[in-house]
Amino acid sequence: MGASRDPLEAVLVAVPVVVLACGVAGAVMRRLGQTAVIGEILVGILLGPSLLGWLWPEASRWLLPGEVLPYLGVLGNLGLLVFMFLVGLELDPGLLRGRGRAVVVVSQASVLIPLGLGGLLALAMYEGLAPEGVGRAEFVLFVAVAMSVTAFPVLARILKDQGMYGSPVGALAMACAAVADVVAWCLLALVVALAQPQPQGGGGGGGAGWGVAGTAVLVGVFLAGMWWGVRPLLAWGVRRWAPDADSGAGVVVLLCSGLCLSAYATNAMGAHALFGAFVFGAVVPRTGVVEVAAERMRAFAVPVLLPLFFVGSGLRTDVGLLDGGSAWLWAVAVLAVAVAGKWGGGAGAALLAGQPVRDAVTLGALMNCRGVTELVVLNVGLGLGVIGAELFTALVLMALVTTAVTGPVVRALRGRERERAGDGTAAPAGLRR
Repeated sequence: MGASRDPLEAVLVAVPVVVLACGVAGAVMRRLGQTAVIGEILVGILLGPSLLGWLWPEASRWLLPGEVLPYLGVLGNLGLLVFMFLVGLELDPGLLRGRGRAVVVVSQASVLIPLGLGGLLALAMYEGLAPEGVGRAEFVLFVAVAMSVTAFPVLARILKDQGMYGSPVGALAMACAAVADVVAWCLLALVVALAQPQPQGGGGGGGAGWGVAGTAVLVGVFLAGMWWGVRPLLAWGVRRWAPDADSGAGVVVLLCSGLCLSAYATNAMGAHALFGAFVFGAVVPRTGVVEVAAERMRAFAVPVLLPLFFVGSGLRTDVGLLDGGSAWLWAVAVLAVAVAGKWGGGAGAALLAGQPVRDAVTLGALMNCRGVTELVVLNVGLGLGVIGAELFTALVLMALVTTAVTGPVVRALRGRERERAGDGTAAPAGLRR
């Protein structure tokens, strides 16, 4: 294994292997009644030190050598920016109509309860698991935010697979997940601002406070500019391009340029590039030509570029780090707190909002789905140095388990609903397949 390989040659080997492996794993998971994301996350973990790097380190180094990882990381992050743009684009304010009280109660409870429980757990973990030099505030807030995430796009896929997308429970879950994700991303932007290194001589804690306040002001200006400036400008641009024969290609260029510039702006402000891509997607007008252009972007970025992000996450996930009893106890505690906060909090809030018991339990299970959104948040935290590799691994396993159980639980609850319907009680129209 002497001289280092040409990076281009290594990329040309790594990309098809990763993309094909994720495609096959995703297809297998769909056959097993799971969402494809589970298979893609597993591929990332298995190609990393948890399996391939442990069983056959030479093959792991040949397939994913150190000199190629930065290139794969850039490609994966570009796919991630497109993914976050698509998440923002799929947010539908119409889901809130007629469900205001239930959406507010369930969405805020499914954020605040796991936020509180996660914060308490983080306080207990701080001394043993926080990286050296990380402040208590940013560590606790980050872990709390990581516990409060719901994977909006994965949730939408599960609902479609279950034939529940248009049902009352499905629509309520989508609305709650949308609101919860907006809140979680705003809190993550706060964590990023807290974790940014402060300039020397800034007056100690006052400098850090000013940095956070300055970032908050800049983000507020950015949001106002996006809503009242960029949104109408985009609507004009889309209308201008729509009659052209090549309007689809033109709109793809417009959307790619806009999401990159928005990501650059929020990254420069000290929030995060992903936040800008998400906001840009939320302000883009939902017209036919935009949907066609977004589908073109999705068709390449999600199956080709996004798996490279999973590989990056897998290389950072090392189950071997959880080699002691205390480490596995912390991992179990993370999973228990995550499920109690999201599932328990969401179901309890839905009951208080007047939902039937079965619908409330289903809604809580759906809100407990984390998927790729959780991996995005965790990689942000690891990249900032707010969490270490051991806690990162525990949180990735939590994301994998909570996402994997969502489909089977919802399917089991739907099966009971169908049995009841077969006994003479009609199921809601949205639950019929």
